Amino acid sequence: MIDLLPYALLRPALFRLDAERAHGLALAALRRAKVRPLPKPDPALASTIAGIAFANPLGLAAGFDKDAEVPDAILALGFGFAEVGSITPLPQAGNPLPRLFRLIEDRAVINRMGFNNGGGAAAAARLALRVGRPGVVGVNIGANKDSTDRIADYAHMTRLMAPLATYLAVNVSSPNTPGLRALQDEGALAALLDGVIAARNEAMATHAPSRPLPPVFLKVAPDLEPADIDAIAGIAADKALGALIVTNTTISRPPLRSPHAGESGGLSGAPLHGLAMQRLRDFRSATGGAVPLIGVGGIATAEDAFARIRAGASLVQFYSAMVFEGPGIARRIASGLKALMAREGFARIEDAVGTE
Repeated sequence: MIDLLPYALLRPALFRLDAERAHGLALAALRRAKVRPLPKPDPALASTIAGIAFANPLGLAAGFDKDAEVPDAILALGFGFAEVGSITPLPQAGNPLPRLFRLIEDRAVINRMGFNNGGGAAAAARLALRVGRPGVVGVNIGANKDSTDRIADYAHMTRLMAPLATYLAVNVSSPNTPGLRALQDEGALAALLDGVIAARNEAMATHAPSRPLPPVFLKVAPDLEPADIDAIAGIAADKALGALIVTNTTISRPPLRSPHAGESGGLSGAPLHGLAMQRLRDFRSATGGAVPLIGVGGIATAEDAFARIRAGASLVQFYSAMVFEGPGIARRIASGLKALMAREGFARIEDAVGTE
C-alpha cells in the first residue's frame, strides 16, 4: 500500500496547472511516498498470462512512468502490473511544449509527447535496482525519432531490458513519432519482431540464463483496417507473442466538447472507449482466442473493465482515467470487479474472459 493525500482535495489545484507540470508533481509525490509491502493477492482476481502470474488484471498503461522511476509505488497503489516507458536507446526531449492537454468536458487527454525520456541506460540502471522484488513490471520500448535504423533501436532496447523486465512491450503504434506506425505493416512488423525475439534470446542466454524468457507483447493502434488486423493477428500467432495490447491512442476525432479538441496528437480517455472495444473484439475474432489480449482505451470503471474482459481481454490497462479519478482508481476497480464477478457467478476472473 502507499500513503497519499485524498485526490479530491488535490485535483482542483492540479487542474489549475499545466497538464505536464501536474504529471511531474504526481511522479514527485510517488517518489517521496512511503511504499509498504504489497498486499497478499486475491486468488479470485489472480491469473497467469504468457507464463506470468498477475495479482489482478489491472495495469497502469505506459506513458505515466516513462523513465521507470516509480514502478513499485505504482504496484503499491493496487495495480496488478505496471508498464514503464516508452523508453528509447538515446535520451530525447520529445516534441515542443505544450504537448499534453486535459479535455475535461470529455474526460479525455490528447498528447503529442513524442517519446520524451532519459534514455535506455538510465532506465536500465533504475530497473536493475529492483531485480528480485515482487510485482510485474513490463518495459515498453520504442525507437528514437531521428534513428536511421529503427529495427536496430528495438533490438538494442530488447538486449538492454530483457534481463530486467517481466515482459517487453513493443510500441509501434504511437502516433507522435513520424513514420513509426509504418512498422505495423506486415513485412516490416515481421522483420522487427524477428529482431526483437533474437535479441531477447541472446540477452537472456548471456546475462540471465537461469531466468525464464520475458514474453514479447505488441501494442497496436486503434486506427487499423481489417486487413491490417488479420495480418497482425497472423504474425502474433506465428511469432508466439505473449499478448497483443489493444489499443494505443487514436488520431481519429469523435465529437468532442473541449476547447482543446483541435489539438494534434493521440486521443485517449472516455471518447476512445467504443473504438478500443471494437478493436478488441476484432482481434479476438482474428486470433480465435489463441493470443492473449490486453484491453486498453476508455476504461474508467469496474463495469468498463469487466466488459473488456468479457469481450476477450485477459488483462486491462488504463492511464487517462487516473488523471480524473486519482491514484485510488485501481483499488476501486478491483473491488468493483469482485462484486460484478459475484453477481455474474464467476469464481475467478479468468473464467470471465471472452464470455460475452
